Amino acid sequence: MALEEYKRKRRFEDTPEPPPKVELKSGHRFVVQKHDATRLHYDFRLELDGVLKSWAVPKGPSLDPADKRLAMQVEDHPVSYFDFEGNIPEGNYGAGSVMVWDVGTWQPLSPVQKDGKYVPASDAEAEAMLTKGDLKFRLQGKRLNGDFALVKMKGRRPGSKGNEWLMIKKHDDKVVEGYDAGDIDESVLSKRSMDEIARDAGSREWKSRPAGRGKLRAAWLADAVARLDEKKRDQKKKQTQSPTAENAKAAKKNKSRKSKLADGTDKSSAPSSQESSLRESAPAGLVALSLEKNNGKSPVPSTISPVNSGPVKRSMPTAVHPMLAESIEKPFDSAEWLFEIKWDGYRAVAFIENGKARLVSRNQNDLTPRYPELKDLPQFIKAKSAILDGEVVALDAEGRASFSLMQQRTGFRPGGKRAAARADVPVVYYAFDLLYLDGYDWRRMPLEDRKQELASIFVAGDSLRYSDHVTEHGKGLFEIAASKGLEGILAKKRGSFYEERRSREWLKIKIRHRLECVVGGYTEPEGSRAHFGSLVLGLYDDNGRLIHVGQAGSGFDQKSLAEIWKILQKIESSKNPFFGEVEALRRVFWVKPELVAEIEYAEWTGDGSSGKIAGTSPKLRAPVFLGLRDDKDPKECRWEDAVPST
Repeated sequence: MALEEYKRKRRFEDTPEPPPKVELKSGHRFVVQKHDATRLHYDFRLELDGVLKSWAVPKGPSLDPADKRLAMQVEDHPVSYFDFEGNIPEGNYGAGSVMVWDVGTWQPLSPVQKDGKYVPASDAEAEAMLTKGDLKFRLQGKRLNGDFALVKMKGRRPGSKGNEWLMIKKHDDKVVEGYDAGDIDESVLSKRSMDEIARDAGSREWKSRPAGRGKLRAAWLADAVARLDEKKRDQKKKQTQSPTAENAKAAKKNKSRKSKLADGTDKSSAPSSQESSLRESAPAGLVALSLEKNNGKSPVPSTISPVNSGPVKRSMPTAVHPMLAESIEKPFDSAEWLFEIKWDGYRAVAFIENGKARLVSRNQNDLTPRYPELKDLPQFIKAKSAILDGEVVALDAEGRASFSLMQQRTGFRPGGKRAAARADVPVVYYAFDLLYLDGYDWRRMPLEDRKQELASIFVAGDSLRYSDHVTEHGKGLFEIAASKGLEGILAKKRGSFYEERRSREWLKIKIRHRLECVVGGYTEPEGSRAHFGSLVLGLYDDNGRLIHVGQAGSGFDQKSLAEIWKILQKIESSKNPFFGEVEALRRVFWVKPELVAEIEYAEWTGDGSSGKIAGTSPKLRAPVFLGLRDDKDPKECRWEDAVPST
């Protein structure tokens, strides 16, 4: 692989990694770099032909011949990367901490033995062995020594990238049975642990500019994510340094239960129904295991993600229906999930092609003319063609998404042809998913890989932001979101594929109770109030019946009352759109169920299931009108989606 791929994936103004440069002279050094990025893994690099030939080894190299370690070949790295140790800033490809775990020299070995022993080979023979997919070599390092082989795996699945190898220790006097690279957490250069490297703000990290994120997210969010990441590292360090007797016993038991797969890789025996199994820490192209601990109390069911066969080469889709999340009531912590801020704006899929951007709402309306400041999105994506999923939001002075500001920007009148009511309210596009990139469909790739690739093609810009995430600490992010007065958070399965439907693989957890309701009527005004008293609200059930859920009479000012009144008059109807009678203290006037209102409320009154079956429904307590939405189809306002499951 040439260094063009290394260069394409990095923004060298934002990362301390060395720039691409092919050396004129090639040495015979090797380096192993422990890399705590999206997943902890070990980067094994051999100096050859002026570059570092590189493989990502999820479980790390082993001195035990029984361990045939999976090694995914990645892009060549410059030789100057040899002693790189430090922190790659967030928002950059491979963001995370890097430790120089081992260094030394290597020697290619001829495939033809003499007197039963391997003998040194030339670089030309080494390149030929690489091309053939069977490289034999000898290491002389501080930790790794002896003879090894890198063997390319055969019979790969359709769609595989073809970069799957096995790293195998040969039988010699350097064998160490039961060897585990994870037992050693100390740099051979600085003697620091991964945690110490991560905490060192000056560890080979740029100081002349903001590290990686500048315009990509607000300062409060950067600080919040950093605190949660630090909390995770503290917990990991505490577990490593102070293992309980029970944990030590369990670890020993699990190690003894290891079994070998047919292809030579190893895998711990499957957990029981009461155990949790973390997803395999492997690069894209592997099976994504996602077993969720479920003792009958977990908010999410246990699932296993389908086999991932890599990005699929195909033409660019012309339409995408966004993947939707189901509601749950309470936040949770889990290593199997990613947690993001729930941006309070308008969902939009961004199609980027030929230097132009096209924004489409979830109900397939063209939003492009409405947000002219987002036409420069292609300038901030390093790709010729791409499809992003995200949210158009209006931010307040603290960088928080404000639906109130969004309403000021869009106005109240529905319909795709209307002009912005407040063009002076700027918007930005928060991208949180990558669906398509330069000829390849990424929807059948795990979410974690999609987000990593998305971050790698980002360039900081005023109109485009990267929606970052934290792992494990859903409760912590929920508390931070609550302290900032945000709408809530999203939990997404790390191994989830992108499905154009509502799925339990994505969950929304709201801080403030919010939902979209169908407007089916209005009540006459009372006292000095003009135009109307309240909006009569409903949700659709599984049988397509519009169920009455209450009236919203607060949240209006004189201007909004007048604007909405004009809309209601145009869609008046003599027919009751609701199923059954509507309970109201004042006279109700019906309208065609064409409007969607954003509502904030205190809680539900009564039992939802029993009320719905009886033809009545529980009601919203203290509903407040926030605004009208034309980015959502009224048929999407469903009872089952609106009422959180417990």
